[in-house]
Amino acid sequence: MWYEIAIISAMVVVGTIFFGHFEEMTPKWKRLLKFIIYTTALCLISYFFGRKWFHISLGIMLLFPLIIHVWWLPKKGINGWTGEPKEKYYELRGWKKKETK
Repeated sequence: MWYEIAIISAMVVVGTIFFGHFEEMTPKWKRLLKFIIYTTALCLISYFFGRKWFHISLGIMLLFPLIIHVWWLPKKGINGWTGEPKEKYYELRGWKKKETK
């Protein structure tokens, strides 16, 4: 399973670097739980159905964020790459605006 875990971990690292600002107010435990659930699900798919289905499942799972960032967020008036304007994005996520001192 090292191969699958390495692929998933690399994708999480790249995703965090480029899209971490979309999760800036999400609790760390939720981010960790998401990683554990994805890793477990994909490793189980690989174990029971083989690497081919691991790759197919991974591709299908990548479609959802792609659809959100390329189509749905811009439809709501939010840039899918930067998450701006922040006010609209925070409202969409149900977050309160950060207080600045």
